[in-house]
Formats: sequence, C-alpha cells, structure tokens
Amino acid sequence: MKERIEVNPNICHGQPCIKGTRIMVYLILELLEAGLTPEDIIRDYYPNLTEEDINACFSYYLKVPSPP
Repeated sequence: MKERIEVNPNICHGQPCIKGTRIMVYLILELLEAGLTPEDIIRDYYPNLTEEDINACFSYYLKVPSPP
C-alpha cells in the first residue's frame, strides 16, 4: 500500500493520491461505495490504474484513521 499511495503537500493539496497520478484516494472510495467494482472503475473511469491501485486505496482507508 505504502508504495502506491502518497501524501505530498504539493500535490492535490496534500490529499492522499495514487502515486504518479493526481487521482485522490477519496475519489476511488466514492466509486467503490457507489457499488462499482475495481474492473468497472478501471474500464469506465481510470483505464491507467490497476486493480492493485484500487485495492491500495481501500487498504489505505482501512489502515489510516479519518480526521475528526
């Protein structure tokens, strides 16, 4: 997960992103919450991502506490 998700204050206002992109983790999480599968997300929204990228977003969500 750590190598796929990065937090950089100079990219997307410091929001967690998929490394090498400006795709914020929360965007992927919203699509998953809406019922899309990783395959749907890759096919319909982000064809340059991999299933590992999508899984890393979900793992990040599970492991990193949300701000209060």
